[in-house]
Amino acid sequence: MTKVVVPSGALGLNYDKQALQRAIAAKPDIIAIDGGSTDSGPSYLGRGISKYSRSSTKIEWKGLMEARAKANVPLVIGTAGTCGADSAVDWLVDITKEIAEELKQDIKIAVLKSSQDKSDIKAAFKSDKISPLEHAPELHENDIETFENIVALAGVEQITEALNTGADIIIAGRTTDTAIIAALPIQNNCHTGAAWHGAKIAECGALCATNPQSGVILVDFDHEGFTVTPMADNAKATPHTVSAHMLYENSNPFILYEPGGHLDVTEANYSAIDQKSVRVEGAQWVPSDNYTVKLEGSRITGYQVMIMALVRDSHYVEHIDQWTSDISELCCAKVMDRLDLTKDDFDIELRLIGKNATLGSIDKNPAAASEIGVMGIVTAQSADLAKEIAKVLNPYLLHHPLTKEEEVPTFAFPFSPAEIDVGPVYEFGLNHVLKLDHPMDAFSLEVFEVKNGAS
Repeated sequence: MTKVVVPSGALGLNYDKQALQRAIAAKPDIIAIDGGSTDSGPSYLGRGISKYSRSSTKIEWKGLMEARAKANVPLVIGTAGTCGADSAVDWLVDITKEIAEELKQDIKIAVLKSSQDKSDIKAAFKSDKISPLEHAPELHENDIETFENIVALAGVEQITEALNTGADIIIAGRTTDTAIIAALPIQNNCHTGAAWHGAKIAECGALCATNPQSGVILVDFDHEGFTVTPMADNAKATPHTVSAHMLYENSNPFILYEPGGHLDVTEANYSAIDQKSVRVEGAQWVPSDNYTVKLEGSRITGYQVMIMALVRDSHYVEHIDQWTSDISELCCAKVMDRLDLTKDDFDIELRLIGKNATLGSIDKNPAAASEIGVMGIVTAQSADLAKEIAKVLNPYLLHHPLTKEEEVPTFAFPFSPAEIDVGPVYEFGLNHVLKLDHPMDAFSLEVFEVKNGAS
């Protein structure tokens, strides 16, 4: 049997401290937590930084380092620093050293890095080792140079290599959410299908329970299946909450693709064994013919400036679509005329905060509001050009009348200056897999010791 504690869905989301202590008292074999994902968009990978504050990350990581020392088991984090790029991994390594010094801990740290050298990716592309996934953007060799950061998603094999170093703490770059949880159970010869299935259920902590905010869960893996138990007093797992998590971020609730194969839960059975825990058996792991890892790459696609006006006049609120459409048409024409641009050189988008800003034209039930925020988003190929266009847009949002016969209105800008520099805008440009001859070919592993905080 292998016991895995998952403190929360991601480092930075907080966890129930009493529940964590209860989990440590259950004598786990490892503590595993995710550090991030692509949920927050391509900017973090493009910039190679974390979305979470350093102070918050340090407080939570310190609590886990203390729990690790108490349990005397490995602590592993995947996709460190939200994006898993080398710079984000180094950021968490620095925090770890800082905490170790404060706690006077002697620790051994293994650092698994996932960033890819562009020349290596180009060579793999020329050798036909890179293949597109469904709906992947078209990729040419010249495109590779445009990416700010490229990472490969590590699987169980790479995490196992790190565990084999005997490290107290493993800080990994980009990994699949499940790999950090499934690795030790598989290494300990637990049921492979159950290891992957339990890892999928546990990847977001207590999201598979009735109190998802509590964070901490304990998963017991064995030779036939796994048992999941939320550790907070006011949280319980049910067959519904556990089975439903296979739908989370997964287009097929029965199949989950991972490096080296896929998980099939078609025959899985979920049963409540008491008022708090659920037992699961029946999942199968199907190995693939080739070992592949997913690639993610982020690149700059332009620069943005945001400007917002608050519209409260009921006449304008009622006719807000007409008003913004007129502004967009007039402002675009003026920009093209005065800045000698074509319509392909820039983009002006007006989002209606309080009506349909999230779904836009596909919103089937837009709200009727007494006040609407009009958020102008200007995108261009340079920061200076985006700011210049936003300044052309400024007077329209402040004073544009609905019709030529009406008095000139005045609306509210919540900021001065009204133009807010968003900076570079990033896009994901890779949805491909990389074929590897050996699982470690695209990854690096470094091990070092910290003695009383001094490496």
